[in-house]
Amino acid sequence: MAMAATVKVVLGSFAFAIFWVLAVFPAVPFLPVGRTAGSLLGAMMMVLFRVLTADQAYAAIDLPILGLLFGTMVVSVYLERADMFKYLGKLLSWKSQGGKDLLCRVCVISAISSALFTNDTCCVVLTEFVLKIARQNNLPPQPFLLALASSANIGSSATPIGNPQNLVIAVQSKISFGKFLTGILPAMLVGIVVNTAILLGMFWNLLSIEKDEEVVSVGEAVVEEDMNSHRFSPATMSHVTSLNSQEWSSALDDMQASNAVNVESTRHSSAPWDGVGTPQRKEEGASTNRYGRIVMQSSQISGPNQSSDEKEGSIEKWKRLLWKTCVYLITIGMLVALLMGLNMSWTAITAALALMVLDFKDARPCLEKVSYSLLIFFCGMFITVDGFNKTGIPSTLWDFMEPHAQIDRVSGISVLALVILVLSNVASNVPTVLLLGARVAASAASISPVEETKAWLILAWVSTVAGNLSLLGSAANLIVCEQARRAQFYGYTLSFWGHLRFGFPSTLIVTAVGLFLIRG
Repeated sequence: MAMAATVKVVLGSFAFAIFWVLAVFPAVPFLPVGRTAGSLLGAMMMVLFRVLTADQAYAAIDLPILGLLFGTMVVSVYLERADMFKYLGKLLSWKSQGGKDLLCRVCVISAISSALFTNDTCCVVLTEFVLKIARQNNLPPQPFLLALASSANIGSSATPIGNPQNLVIAVQSKISFGKFLTGILPAMLVGIVVNTAILLGMFWNLLSIEKDEEVVSVGEAVVEEDMNSHRFSPATMSHVTSLNSQEWSSALDDMQASNAVNVESTRHSSAPWDGVGTPQRKEEGASTNRYGRIVMQSSQISGPNQSSDEKEGSIEKWKRLLWKTCVYLITIGMLVALLMGLNMSWTAITAALALMVLDFKDARPCLEKVSYSLLIFFCGMFITVDGFNKTGIPSTLWDFMEPHAQIDRVSGISVLALVILVLSNVASNVPTVLLLGARVAASAASISPVEETKAWLILAWVSTVAGNLSLLGSAANLIVCEQARRAQFYGYTLSFWGHLRFGFPSTLIVTAVGLFLIRG
């Protein structure tokens, strides 16, 4: 594609630069409007500067990607309501053998859950629990937070629903869910092992403490107390105060009732008289009042009510269990449908609607948890990136790089991976995929169809693992950092340099190892 007119190139580059600054630095001092507003601003400038027409801007929005993203977010909300992440938290602490064992579990569970429920969701739900179990066992939080974020990124590379850039690649390349999974899964599995080994090597001494054996008991307590109350937001721990006040109120009422019964029973220890001449028969568990009347104990009076409450509670428990089972079955059905090659967007939306109908109540509370700001961000980003492509700059740069980035030789794969790695950390991974995807695939298709599929999978692998390079490399890293910083009583600040010291070598090694295992 030839370069556009000079005016269009300058104005389009300016609009893209504004988008890039606000996407990478959402709190920039001169315009702290955030990523979502920044993407809309970039899109609007592309239309105002006539880099794109209004119709071209609307056409640039990829609805299948938005549908797939929306559907997976809704399914994740219902899975969280069905206690899926609570069970994952329990699995972390079940019969744990110490800090090193716990670190390995965090890596494995984070990788698997992020592949199925997206890496951002995994980090939102598990960060605070991982932080608390580390704090309560005198374990350093840093290795566990790094394990959670890095493993979530690596694990999410294995499926099209693992992260946003994979959604884009799966829709644009039309690679089936099963082919995508089998092509990257070996690299993901080996990558998790290598990443875990690097973490253990860096933090071996810090994890070798004598309090390791207490992880089991304390961890299970943390799961019961905190995972139930955690609902896709930082825990406030206010539930502890409210529960204690209710327990004290209930205890005081019981004590007052017990004292009243004891006073009445001690005033008349002899056989009561009914005032007519016939002694009353005293039932077991009964007492008499000051006039000799028999008074039943409160426990006997409330017996039928207690039995009724227990019966209702048992029915509700079984209803809840049945509902949770159906949620899991629908989710499994969605994954099976994806593996069978059905349309990914409509499969995810169908599963989301099935869960809403199954819930049989107003879906508004669950729909309010969907990140609409992310969907709007994607809309603005599609328009902005398409406008930047219209300037001809990306095509000109790729024409210069293409002879050195052919994937039919090792040197070409290395150059391509390095370009993706740098761009993913400079321009973010999703814009990188939008800018490079079609060009990389077209270049590989000229070699063979197999190489085209491999090129898409290499792009998915490198752009995802590149998020581990620095703290700003992916949204999952930032989520873990912010969740840990804002956690009450257990707060921890994960610094940029502390992350880079681990992220830089880990990213290079894991990326290089995985490239040899990608299969087209």
